[in-house]
Amino acid sequence: MRTFAYERAASLSDAVSRAAEPGAMLYAGGTTMLDLMKLGVYRPERVIDITYLDDPALREIAVDGESLRLGALVTMNGASEDATVKERAPCLSESLWLAATQQLRHMATLGGNVMQRTRDTYFRHPDWLDLAEGEASEVETYGNTPYGDGRLTAVRQPTRLSAVLGTTEGDTASYPGDFAQGLVAFDTVVEITGPDGPREMPFAELHIRPADKANEGDYARLAPGEVITAFRVPLSPALARSTYIKARDRQSYAFANASAAVGLEMDGETVTDVRIGLGGVATVPWRATAAEDVLRDGPLTEETMRTAAEAAFADAVTHEANAFKVPLGRNVIVQALTTLSRMEG
Repeated sequence: MRTFAYERAASLSDAVSRAAEPGAMLYAGGTTMLDLMKLGVYRPERVIDITYLDDPALREIAVDGESLRLGALVTMNGASEDATVKERAPCLSESLWLAATQQLRHMATLGGNVMQRTRDTYFRHPDWLDLAEGEASEVETYGNTPYGDGRLTAVRQPTRLSAVLGTTEGDTASYPGDFAQGLVAFDTVVEITGPDGPREMPFAELHIRPADKANEGDYARLAPGEVITAFRVPLSPALARSTYIKARDRQSYAFANASAAVGLEMDGETVTDVRIGLGGVATVPWRATAAEDVLRDGPLTEETMRTAAEAAFADAVTHEANAFKVPLGRNVIVQALTTLSRMEG
């Protein structure tokens, strides 16, 4: 790990001021950040620790009007075990519980969790391209290729971990998180504080798709010094009747090959609201609106569920290594819908 200066922020405004300076990175749970610093993917000159901030707005879970508000410094375990989250947003609770070991869940924060970088096999390979040193490896490269200054670019050859949705020819690395799928499915709003004051953003706009990147290293629409402070999830019957299904290589904590956060509201035999967020298959947290459109205002049957699942992957771009993700992703959607159809609500 390279030498860096450690600084402890005294307040949120102090954190914003420090983080706006060149070479600075915010530190909360640090469960992924420290790994990437050891590997040389992240090379901050200054690490700004915000774990000691006692601002209740950053640490509380509360029902705020018609929304569930989750502070960005709430730990994954804190949100997963919270009674209100379990009752009002079960897909969020389940996604956090399935995301990592108990040790990691007690450390990692919600704000840091959604800011995970895309991931692929080559991401942690020791022979990556290091433009900071001016040397390029001759090893055949796959997936995400870190630059020496911490920026990332993706090379052309996909692996089995690569995304099938939202890709470009040169960028196929998948978004690895679990929590974000429920956030994108249920129209979550992100609260942000920065040098220009507070602002809000639809969670669906936070992560940048490869085709929209102005620079290779772009991955989130946050300006220097901006800090995520909370997530506001609109409460709804579909959120209360929701679940998270995750298919992975092993049952002990691993990244998803395909996952789905799904919510359902029925009026008799008719679907009145349905939400589907996909993970493990896309370059960003993915809202499957085409699948939702198939189901909304119609019956929920085996046929309509299968048709919706087909629609979700109609634009998938696959290669030999990752083609299995399409049928797997379809089955995850059907499994989630089937599970919800058997619930009362």
